[in-house]
Amino acid sequence: MTAVHFVVPGGIDDPARPSGGNTYDRHLCRGLPSIGWSVREHAIPGDWPRPDAPSFAALDRVVRQLPDDAVVLLDGLVASTAPEVLVPQAHRLRMVALVHMPLGHRPGDDGAGGTRARERAVLSAATTVVTTSAWARGRLLELYRLPAGRVHVAAPGVDAADVVPGTATGEALLCVASITSVKGHDVLLDALAPMTDVPWCCVCVGGLERDPAFVERIRRRSVDRGLADRMCFPGPRTGADLDRAYAAADVVVLPSRAETYGMVVVEALARGLPVIATDVGGVPEALGHDSAGTRPGLLVPPEDPAALGSALRAWLSDAELRRRLRRAARERRDKLSKWSTTTSLIAAVLAGTSE
Repeated sequence: MTAVHFVVPGGIDDPARPSGGNTYDRHLCRGLPSIGWSVREHAIPGDWPRPDAPSFAALDRVVRQLPDDAVVLLDGLVASTAPEVLVPQAHRLRMVALVHMPLGHRPGDDGAGGTRARERAVLSAATTVVTTSAWARGRLLELYRLPAGRVHVAAPGVDAADVVPGTATGEALLCVASITSVKGHDVLLDALAPMTDVPWCCVCVGGLERDPAFVERIRRRSVDRGLADRMCFPGPRTGADLDRAYAAADVVVLPSRAETYGMVVVEALARGLPVIATDVGGVPEALGHDSAGTRPGLLVPPEDPAALGSALRAWLSDAELRRRLRRAARERRDKLSKWSTTTSLIAAVLAGTSE
């Protein structure tokens, strides 16, 4: 059995801080052993990707103890911030960087000691790079001029789920995302605020700990705008609790400012739920089309409350639109990739690295 050392952020299983990256990593930890890999997990404590000095020291201790020629799969939240630790080890380890979100994709973050320079150093030193969307692969090639043959795509899979029937009026909105600025809850609130003339409710499921100040601002604004009885923020949900949140929804809303892929999108589609989302990153990939070329949802520009509000009002007011999007979502559901496919793609990259 071939061994892979998998370096992941500490807190990967923390129910208070669920994330798409953590879910992806955990599926690999479970799936790789079923196809012949021995996974040795190394969880590195710290607030990645903003670690402190002890976090780097913990990572340094781990990689120094790995044997020469070891295959090492590195979660990008850890890897992309730590060139001082990883680059000196690149000559003796077979490092595969798994990039969930390119950290240097933001405009202006390209100073000599900035995120781009650090991420570039690590990814250039890695034997191979894996991204979770074609968009992310293209972005890394654009940012860092990496050899195209060293950068691969392994998009997230999705677990099978029952179809959600939905209601006739379509008024149950669900947003599944950590309550942070990058996920755009402020944009969603501003989009919904003028729509008190039509019935709707919005449940915002997601972690509340990453940016407490932002959470407090959103809650206060929802009260000030008269939406306290329409928008709720119950905190994170996982497992059966998350399943129940999806089952009670009519449509999923994702107002993000940035997304590498948008695992929430395929989780919604797996249940036959349409998605109203911002046209960012890999979201169009995840949303896809049905066989007739119809998107199973609506895409709007990011940071545009008016456009998001127009899309939401169209959903709520147009029964034929709801029928069309639900039909497309249920057809798209049958074409979604499984986690076993993702695992097989990663295994193929690791096998090539180990040769």
